[in-house]
Amino acid sequence: MTKIFLSKDEANFLKELQKIYYMAIIKEKVDDWVNQIANPQVGWVEVLNHLNEILRDAQADVEELLDERIATGEIKDKSQARKSIVGNAFSNVIIYIFIQNKLVGNLAEGIYITAKKSTIPSFERISTINVGEETQKPDMDLIIYSLKENADLDKCIILSLKTSLRERAGQTYKWKLLMEIAMSDCEVRDKYDISYNPPTIPLICFVTVNFYDEINNPQHRGMFKFFDRAFIGKPIDSESTNFISPLSNLIDFANESLR
Repeated sequence: MTKIFLSKDEANFLKELQKIYYMAIIKEKVDDWVNQIANPQVGWVEVLNHLNEILRDAQADVEELLDERIATGEIKDKSQARKSIVGNAFSNVIIYIFIQNKLVGNLAEGIYITAKKSTIPSFERISTINVGEETQKPDMDLIIYSLKENADLDKCIILSLKTSLRERAGQTYKWKLLMEIAMSDCEVRDKYDISYNPPTIPLICFVTVNFYDEINNPQHRGMFKFFDRAFIGKPIDSESTNFISPLSNLIDFANESLR
């Protein structure tokens, strides 16, 4: 059996995940969903398409946890705590499932995931576009990447995660558009003194669980075209929603893009 190597950051993530009080509930629901599938290699891919229902199903239990913490004085503002949990849980559950896909052999060797951009070599250059004397950076939550034999960054995918398109969904696609302007020979680039010189060109992707059924809004559908790929953690009819892909496709996309 091939030995699976996790990065130091991935191994630490699995250890720290156990200490995040609300993630025990969500992790259990993810594990239970996967355990219903006879083949774990299939289960760990397909569960990505059911994050909407899993996160919704966990809400009542998380609310009880918050009530307990309010009662003990561990938190004071339940609304603020809830808001923080929603965003962090989405990011954490994707990292957890991605690592499990590594452990069952669904990902090619040498592909990693992190929320800590500082751990990636040369990432500052990849994520910084100069506009005159100012800089612009993308709204990014996770990075999937591969390394060269000398441990330098080889290729990477930047993921912007949004539970709702009411959030800052436009911020990332605008950075993607700015990146393409910076790499093109056009008057706009010269007019605004836009420059960008990364060691490798990142792929910019968008991920949502679409809690409020917003993806069919024409304005939002147009936005998805700017990304290298957009994914949704919810079952969809792929023929009628060809502008966005099931989140399960992220595994193959990473394998194909980062080798």
